Amino acid sequence: MKKTTTINIRETAKRTLQVEAAAIKDLQQFIDEDFEKAVAIIARCAGRLVVTGIGKSAIIGQKLVATLNSTGTPSLFMHAADAIHGDLGMIQEQDVVLCISKSGTSPEIKVLVPLVKSFGNTLIAMVGNAGSYLAQEADLVLNTTVTQEACPNNLAPTTSTTAQLAMGDALAVCLIEWHGFTAADFAKFHPGGTLGKKLYLKVGDLSRHHSTPRVLLESPLRDVILEISSKMLGVTAVMDHEGELRGIITDGDLRRMLEKSIDTAGVIAKDIMSTHPKHIQKDELAINALEKMRQHDITQLLVMEDKRYIGIIHLHDLIREGII
Repeated sequence: MKKTTTINIRETAKRTLQVEAAAIKDLQQFIDEDFEKAVAIIARCAGRLVVTGIGKSAIIGQKLVATLNSTGTPSLFMHAADAIHGDLGMIQEQDVVLCISKSGTSPEIKVLVPLVKSFGNTLIAMVGNAGSYLAQEADLVLNTTVTQEACPNNLAPTTSTTAQLAMGDALAVCLIEWHGFTAADFAKFHPGGTLGKKLYLKVGDLSRHHSTPRVLLESPLRDVILEISSKMLGVTAVMDHEGELRGIITDGDLRRMLEKSIDTAGVIAKDIMSTHPKHIQKDELAINALEKMRQHDITQLLVMEDKRYIGIIHLHDLIREGII
């Protein structure tokens, strides 16, 4: 292999992206009646979408299956080579089959296609050659033809696989909208990791682990300091004798009071509290608490159940859970 040392790396990278971006833009002309029918057939399918392919197209197919399964369209991947050696049993009567191929003429594809058709399943082709065997035999065609690969030899699948990926995403997004798939639905399939926590973890899930610091309007300064220190949340709620929330005192409020060099002997809670505390309902998502903290440049919020004060959520809670 000849080694080349006189290339402009930045220009080569930019040219690659330009070629692939242009190819994706050109795909818009192929969003046609067949594409619409494919979305409808998959959406109404009583079975699953079986995605198959070989080589680089198989890898794209696996990614599409992952996207579809996580967004409410039951799917599975069947490698074209394995299919003709026993895996055809994966295909059930009510399934729809999507075959991905650049050329549409691979030997494995030519063997697989008539077998799928003999089962009576709808066959959708995602293919980069509209005149190929696969395109001619399929019930519907998603055209992913590209004019050139980004590879300087116009050989390695680069632009073509990018086009397949983009067409698959277009298909997936249409199915998401067809089914009215929501963020709440998405959370059901993504309970793990940071993404899942952002979608399902609620304020109350975090605040319940804390104590609920509180003092009365008439509580002396010493009691306020002790309450904030003992609960270690940097804040306390201020309540009246009926249990209604009247304000909030933070450790920042205490520092600002001391900086004024006033006589603190007769100071009580209501003298230094803020009367409009920032709060959040316990059933809101934790990610919303983070946004509210950022909006007001604060590190904690009072947690409410309707109008009743029930706890504190702190920035450290969100950091610990990986929300940030």
